[in-house]
Amino acid sequence: MELFGLKVFTLGGFGEIQAGDDLVGLIAEAAQSRLLDGDIVAVTSKIVSKAEGRVVAAMDREQAITDETVRVVASRAYPGGVTRIVENRQGLVMAAAGVDTSNAPDGVVLLLPVDPDSSARIICAALRERTGLRLGVLVTDTAGRPWREGQTDLAIGAAGFAVLDDLRGTTDTSGRRLDVTVAAVADEIAAAADLVKGKTSGNPVAVVRGLGRLVGDLALPGARALQRPSDSDMFRLGTAEACAEGYAEGYAEGYAEGHAEGYAAGLAAGRA
Repeated sequence: MELFGLKVFTLGGFGEIQAGDDLVGLIAEAAQSRLLDGDIVAVTSKIVSKAEGRVVAAMDREQAITDETVRVVASRAYPGGVTRIVENRQGLVMAAAGVDTSNAPDGVVLLLPVDPDSSARIICAALRERTGLRLGVLVTDTAGRPWREGQTDLAIGAAGFAVLDDLRGTTDTSGRRLDVTVAAVADEIAAAADLVKGKTSGNPVAVVRGLGRLVGDLALPGARALQRPSDSDMFRLGTAEACAEGYAEGYAEGYAEGHAEGYAAGLAAGRA
């Protein structure tokens, strides 16, 4: 896929990844001489998890979700069970803590890499050494989004390129100063790469070309820089959880139990 100078293509030749496999060697072999200076290599997190041995038995999925959970954001019961939106150990807010059965061998589920930024740095450094090229590496995963149907890929790990493009202080086409615009380019690159990787095609690695201006030092901040700090997160809890927390706070402050005024006060506390 090529659009306005941006080119995105997959690297074929990947079989089933096993624990301990040399991902860098497999990527380099699949790429042959196709990589160029300034390319960004987008790697699906599932093959990173497989290579790092991040698998558990499928019967332990619910316990694995609990073990990977730092904070419950929202949960909803449905006829087949309960959906849990949680903050996981990596600081990501995702359904089921990112624990997934898709594209996993029978009988197991995949956990996310322990430290996706570290995984990206290791792959990036090794690819740069092997190829002699100035490359970036992105570890991607699929997630839903508030207010939007469907899922898209986003960046959970990154190395060797700027994950945010800070446009504050520049002007738009009308000459107006931009004061708040910071483009989440790592997420945009992840989504573009997913358009060619797909979910069922067996192409876990894509190359995004044309953004060499973003590629730089390995010490650049990783994908953690995309995670919003809790003190500025206006949507830290689901609605039911916020109501329950607000009511509990209102009751703890001495409002009458079971009365409308207490519930209203609790809601107000939850909004504060």
